[in-house]
Amino acid sequence: MDAVLLARTLSLRAAWRARDRWSTDRLGRHQQRALAALRRHAYERSPFYRRHHAGLLTAPLSELPPVTKAELMARFDDVVTVRGLRLADVESHLRELTDVGGDPGEAWRRRWWVAATAGTTGRRGVFVWSRTEWAAVLASYARANDWAGVRLGLRHPLRLAVVRSLNPTHQSAVVGASVRSRLVPTLRVDAAAPLRETVEALNGFAPRLLVGYASVLRELAAEQAESRLHIRPEAVMSASEVLSPAMEREIEAAWGTRPFDVYAATETAGIASSCELHRRHLYEDLVVCEVVDDAGAPVPAGTPGSRLLVTVLFSRTLPLIRYELTDRVVLDPESCACGRPSRVVGAVEGRTEDVLLLPGRDGGRAVRVHPNVFHGILESPEVASWQVSQETDGLHVLVTGRPGLDTGVVAVRLRAALGGAGAESGALRVEQVEHIPRTPLGKRPLIRALPPGSAHRP
Repeated sequence: MDAVLLARTLSLRAAWRARDRWSTDRLGRHQQRALAALRRHAYERSPFYRRHHAGLLTAPLSELPPVTKAELMARFDDVVTVRGLRLADVESHLRELTDVGGDPGEAWRRRWWVAATAGTTGRRGVFVWSRTEWAAVLASYARANDWAGVRLGLRHPLRLAVVRSLNPTHQSAVVGASVRSRLVPTLRVDAAAPLRETVEALNGFAPRLLVGYASVLRELAAEQAESRLHIRPEAVMSASEVLSPAMEREIEAAWGTRPFDVYAATETAGIASSCELHRRHLYEDLVVCEVVDDAGAPVPAGTPGSRLLVTVLFSRTLPLIRYELTDRVVLDPESCACGRPSRVVGAVEGRTEDVLLLPGRDGGRAVRVHPNVFHGILESPEVASWQVSQETDGLHVLVTGRPGLDTGVVAVRLRAALGGAGAESGALRVEQVEHIPRTPLGKRPLIRALPPGSAHRP
């Protein structure tokens, strides 16, 4: 690991621990100072933000127009605050990493770290961080370990196993390559690899900390229960997929430890993670989060938003001010007994794109069907995993589970649940398969909706 980067990351990590004891007022004052510094920097050096916020340079944050990923990428060369940093060059570097290989943890041009989103919600996003910013990214992920009580030090090297994407342009791969050292011996396993190979690798490595997609952790928990996997991690962390209550129970049963949940995005790094009481707190000293509805108006705690607007307080190379994530987040109105000053995330319900738009019953208006409708039926002892794909004529539901699983009964229950939600499914096929397919990044989305604006959507 880069010595300067390591020193900066460890320094930030130590400094941020004191923030857990801040008052709410002190946290608010920190946010305002950091936000003012971010906006000054953006207005001085980013032509895009000077135009985008024209006439609003002194306005409150809530009055500023949001920024979408499409806008950010279309104007990338004007958004960045470093002259000569061009999207075409960054994309060329990412293609080289993919086609030729190389170490994604090494700084590009000796000063930048680069990652890209998968583009599953539309256009791919490309993001760049300086050494100082990348140290903040790494420290934000390390905070999740601190809150989970995972020790790290010269006498306690952290044997870390990560079962996620090995795509060198994916942020998890860049983070993993950056932290790999004698202090953090790291095993990275492709989430899309055969399960047998993953089990063999983990048995040989014996991690203290196991991190992975929720769907992968569920499979590994089953392997542990069947005594094919025999590891004893001190902590298990789920990231990048919705962790359902059923998954949580199975993981805890396998390893005797309740999984910690990390909420993060490529654009922001860590957004929230679980404290020792397993309640997720926002990283409000690093990211300002606004839960809003379709019209951009704030929603009260306890109410799901349709998107999340994030302002990354440490972003400087590519400033992110009210950047739009299409995540459905619910804030908990209750504070946490752990004493941290930041707000509690009650639920992350997936992306807005996971909400299906289906025909209404008896030819009525189109109905928005939340994934919870499917969770209620498919999270059962008979079903091990599932995926709902919206097709032009209806829904195709893939399930894995016990031999003899009655897919006809599952279909009847789904039709009844959808009817209760006021929706018609159209053609509904429930198919039992051996494995649910994963994306190229190794994720296993629960919902695959038709694209917005599709001629086949109601």
